Amino acid sequence: MNQAASRISYTRPSITELEVAYAADAAANGWGERCYDYIVRFEDGFRKHLGVSHAIATSSCTGAMHMGLAALGIGKGDEVILADTNWIATAAPIVHLGATPVFVDILPDSWCIDPAEVERHITPKTKAIIATHIYGNLCDMDRLLNIGRRHGIPVIEDAAEAIGSEWHGRRAGSMGTFGTFSFHGTKTLTTGEGGMFVTSDDALFEKVLTLSNHGRARNQKKQFWPDDVGFKYKMSNIQAALGCAQLERIEGLIARKRDILVRYAEALKAYQSISLNPESSGTINGAWMPTAVFDRDIGITREMLQQAFSAANIDARVFFHPLTSLPMFPERRSNRHAWDIPERAINLPSYHDMTEDEIRRVTEVIVSLIDSRAAGEPHLAKSA
Repeated sequence: MNQAASRISYTRPSITELEVAYAADAAANGWGERCYDYIVRFEDGFRKHLGVSHAIATSSCTGAMHMGLAALGIGKGDEVILADTNWIATAAPIVHLGATPVFVDILPDSWCIDPAEVERHITPKTKAIIATHIYGNLCDMDRLLNIGRRHGIPVIEDAAEAIGSEWHGRRAGSMGTFGTFSFHGTKTLTTGEGGMFVTSDDALFEKVLTLSNHGRARNQKKQFWPDDVGFKYKMSNIQAALGCAQLERIEGLIARKRDILVRYAEALKAYQSISLNPESSGTINGAWMPTAVFDRDIGITREMLQQAFSAANIDARVFFHPLTSLPMFPERRSNRHAWDIPERAINLPSYHDMTEDEIRRVTEVIVSLIDSRAAGEPHLAKSA
């Protein structure tokens, strides 16, 4: 590879004149009586896009999760089941509320939570199940919702990475008791930082809406009178202005993400030792983060991948470490897929303006690694 080649970032936002114009308008005019205009517009637009009854814009997906769990009354002595494969942001609110995260294994094909492991870990203390749609891949929502109904346990969707993903006609984040989204600068739709709480449960919405404004209920007539100790996880009007512009472009943004994943799949289809983000029948993968997982017998490791991409001046990202490998949680090597897959996987660059040449450069790193391994192991060579 040419070391002098320009750096390929793993992600960056797509910002056009529309986003700049909306943000400038919010900065110049979004004050006083107009201080919530773009927020209300963004919430309403996102709610309609998702097909849910309510949406609350937040400062982060983590904040949305924190408030949702708090509104469900989750606290000390309670347990919340979630996949060991997660970013810590999903687990942190559970810990902040004094509850215990129960980490279970993932499925080897979707890299999402294993419903059988969920059911196996349910106890009288279980108060919620979190389904994280990792990298845009979809959890088996039919099985999870069925488990939730049978046990009387709410299923929550962490759809931070799943804008554009659909499960048999229903958008990710719209199926559970509530859903949460991230609009971090790395996401398909961005507000820089930010998130969204969504639900079709009217009572839960009112509870979270109150919590989101320092515990002040919207029907409270007394000024500066909180009815509860709440939170301050509001999105700013300027951020929401960016979100409104991005939402107008959302179908194109999703389509481009999916197109990049298809490009990778086409370039690597001859190599049976690689698995990319799956898309099972009846589903749509929003393809936020194209990810390559290598068969164990090929001998390609995370460290080899990092070194090869670094040498090619490409910013590829590691697959999430299992949360139970981190120092703050008890180790659970029995979650074998969550521990095994990250050792032989890598996230691939996928920003909106990525060129065909840049996609080629990324795939060349992978092909070169496989071919070099196959030279010593003929059975690893690509199929005819």
